[in-house]
Amino acid sequence: MKTIKLFISIVFLFSAIFCQAQAKENKSKEGVYFVVEEMPVYPGGDEALRKDLAANIKYPEEAKKAGIQGKVYVTFVVDEQGKVTDAKIARGVDPSLDKESLRVIKELKTWNPGKEKGKAVKVSYTLPINYALDGKPGEKE
Repeated sequence: MKTIKLFISIVFLFSAIFCQAQAKENKSKEGVYFVVEEMPVYPGGDEALRKDLAANIKYPEEAKKAGIQGKVYVTFVVDEQGKVTDAKIARGVDPSLDKESLRVIKELKTWNPGKEKGKAVKVSYTLPINYALDGKPGEKE
């Protein structure tokens, strides 16, 4: 059986990249910020986030058998209490990988919320989760 490696690369992409029309404002109509003075922080920082994702992701068997790999981009909101809400697939690879990515993101610990002018606010985040199988170079994009 193949040894499976799951490479999790965390790159914080601000939704402003995807929302050029809102470049003049850092807040949406729904009160969700894209960039704030103090961005939300996962307990233990980026390294702890990577470890928690890697420890909790289970590569779906159907994707393994089919040799499906790729990078799933998940967008979510860290609310004023630090809870992860409104998780959605921004760019998917395969329904099984997309579903697993959403499951793991929804189970993340409570973050330290983002702040604007000293007040906790909702902040949008996009995280890529990279799925790779041993012996299978490249990704399905």
